Amino acid sequence: MKKNIALVTGGFSKEAEISYKSVITVYNNTDKEKYNVYIIDINSEGWWHIKDNGEKILVDKNNFTITDNHQTIHFDAVLMCIHGTPGEDGKLQGYFDMLQIPYTSCDAATSALTFNKRFTVAVASFGSIHVSKSVMLLKNNFNDNDASKIIDTLTFPVFVKPNNGGSSIGMSKVNKTEHLIPAIHKAFEEDNQILIEEFIQGREFTIGVFKTKGNILTLPITEIISKNEFFDYEAKYLGKSDEITPAIVEEPIAEQVRTAAKKIYQLLNCNGVVRIDFIYNEQNKQPYMLEVNTVPGQSAESIIPQQVEAMNWHLKDFYTALIEECFN
Repeated sequence: MKKNIALVTGGFSKEAEISYKSVITVYNNTDKEKYNVYIIDINSEGWWHIKDNGEKILVDKNNFTITDNHQTIHFDAVLMCIHGTPGEDGKLQGYFDMLQIPYTSCDAATSALTFNKRFTVAVASFGSIHVSKSVMLLKNNFNDNDASKIIDTLTFPVFVKPNNGGSSIGMSKVNKTEHLIPAIHKAFEEDNQILIEEFIQGREFTIGVFKTKGNILTLPITEIISKNEFFDYEAKYLGKSDEITPAIVEEPIAEQVRTAAKKIYQLLNCNGVVRIDFIYNEQNKQPYMLEVNTVPGQSAESIIPQQVEAMNWHLKDFYTALIEECFN
């Protein structure tokens, strides 16, 4: 008997736009011979199942079921495809835990931790992972006069970014101290907490990591060469970067990145597919972790599908592996 899979998309943040792109790829490549797949759109207006004909059916939040043609449909598992809140920060994971419905992402604790860049960096550094020096600011405790203290603490250039969230929304690279305050205000428009971290010179790599049959595997590494000054929203989603998959990189460097990625996956108790971004500092000959994406993009332009293809896997087999693993 085929299992019922809820493919959740949407979300409450600006990243919902990416979620709706990702869900197309995932839905088109989920094995319909093995699973009954139901797209569930979770947004600020409500929770709905979207049928192929466009009809919307309200989700019963009491038990996460839908009723179609007088038949109540219960879900055996959830395929997570929401970037940002509430699908990447642990909120939905906690809800599904209470309902005892398995899902294809990190659990509530890990999702909440990794959604907070500062907490992720702190835990990673405790695990002997190389990270950039950084400072966190709270909106209700910051005034422009505090900028001088930051200037004395960090070496420029620096990145200023919202502490929670992804997709590089609200992020700036600051080369001169006089540009710091505008960048801080820009980031505070997206989040009440922001992170300012020192720029690390080097090659930018990103790598997918996932678990299948209890084993942690890495996908082929991608090197990011941004046409903008850094890997911002345009570079990620609007074609303003060259993404070389698999990366043309010496095997000792590649092995360092793979080893660090697996260690981070274990250290943070990750599940499902996770994408981890690194800068490889050629002077120190070490990979520095930038951030962890627990619900990485799955659109046609996204990196994980590129890496799966480079591994000579079909996306259908890959998503099947993620679904089957969540039952463990």
